[in-house]
Amino acid sequence: MARCIFHSAQWWRHQAGFAALAAGTACGVAMRPSKLTAADGKQLDERSAANLRPYHLSTWQEPQGGLVKERQVNKYLNPIAIAWPDFNFLNPDELVMGHIILNDSKQASRPKELAAGCVRGNACREIFFNPDEVRAAIVTCGGLCPGLNSIIREITNCLWHQYGVKAILGMQYGYNGCKDPDQFPPIQLTVENVRDIHMKGGSILKAGRGGMEDPEKILDQLQKQGVNMLFTVGGDGTQAAANKLFQAAKKRGMPLSIVGVPKSIDNDIVFFDKTFGFDSAVAAASEVIRNGWVEATSCSKGVGIVKLMGRDAGFVAMHAALASTIVDLVMIPEVEVEMAEVLKHVDQTLARKDFMVIAVAEGAGQKFVATGKTDSTGHTVYGDIGTYLKDSVNSHLKVSGGRSFYIDPSYIIRSVVIRPNDHIYCSRLARDAVHTAMRGYTGVCVGPIHNIIVVMPSNLIASRKKRISIHSSAWQSCVQSCNMPKSLSGLH
Repeated sequence: MARCIFHSAQWWRHQAGFAALAAGTACGVAMRPSKLTAADGKQLDERSAANLRPYHLSTWQEPQGGLVKERQVNKYLNPIAIAWPDFNFLNPDELVMGHIILNDSKQASRPKELAAGCVRGNACREIFFNPDEVRAAIVTCGGLCPGLNSIIREITNCLWHQYGVKAILGMQYGYNGCKDPDQFPPIQLTVENVRDIHMKGGSILKAGRGGMEDPEKILDQLQKQGVNMLFTVGGDGTQAAANKLFQAAKKRGMPLSIVGVPKSIDNDIVFFDKTFGFDSAVAAASEVIRNGWVEATSCSKGVGIVKLMGRDAGFVAMHAALASTIVDLVMIPEVEVEMAEVLKHVDQTLARKDFMVIAVAEGAGQKFVATGKTDSTGHTVYGDIGTYLKDSVNSHLKVSGGRSFYIDPSYIIRSVVIRPNDHIYCSRLARDAVHTAMRGYTGVCVGPIHNIIVVMPSNLIASRKKRISIHSSAWQSCVQSCNMPKSLSGLH
């Protein structure tokens, strides 16, 4: 494999200047730059998204933080540079500004982890791994989501065509297949058997929950199979488990690149703009809302009620309402309401136009239907706000002769085939996950900040969930679009 030719002292002086400039620019919101860059030897805050030295296989055992000097530590020339001499590669220390608004009205609420910027994902000329020695594995965990097969397909194609990696395993049933490959044998993935899998929903690898009770056992199995690159596709729980695996591999000194592609049908992955499959789910939910509208407008005083996915965040309901523009009330977990105010809005809306459409997230209004129970994974078992709302509206309208039409699409919106634009997004994520792994990063995830794919430590992704801010432009637009009263908006 051809070796990279590295830079002169003059080049490094130029890069030091660039890094200092990047530090100042990345702060974005009237903040003075400080202590960025590996080029000047200074450390970043350990919680900074740009602090990636602890997450690179050349530096993960060292105490210093900061940016990785990839051109020094990555010794192999990317085979893409040989096949495509005019291909544009990233500078490995390119940073995406975390905060981009000057004179920001919400400066105090911006995540501090992004203040110094984020390292861009995508292909670089120098890579850490010798592609001839790579044996990769892909695992899909948790519940289903549109686009899982697209991710599997594009990771496989990128490894195969761009890097010449032909040893690619598909681990079945989530981490359970990593832990016990005898019970759940892995699938050898090839460009032939992934060619058309994006044409259907679900996951050809059979998504599964749990399985990370003993990271050491999983490492033993991966080591036995010669796997040195693992792509984990799943939500914040999956990435928290991937971080446990990363920590165990680090302690063992096992050079395993673990790169996550976060997913969530609820779009509640923190920091990143959105999760893959979300747009497809919103499109499917919007069509169901139209069904509710048809029912509501086909009788006198009809109220269409559609319950949508969204345990802790109401992004699906909010975006589906904005996409359909026929909703009169959106109930989300982030806004607590009183049922008397809901029924008052029902009366006022019916008096004005004789029909109404309500979109309610499954986690909304739990104070009315709380079960007090948890499931085997420790998650709260939510009560059914949809049927409660239906019964409340029917009881309220019984005297006046109105009625509700209740639709619960449940898992329908997560099992649909990926939409074209969403598939393009999946392809971007998958390719950049491969490029990030080839550059030697581990214990990280890839996702978009301001629509640019970046590299983010998995422990940050697993640290909390993203929720709708009631002062966000999106929620305030939803309130206005639906003509919701102040008492139901959370803005009173």
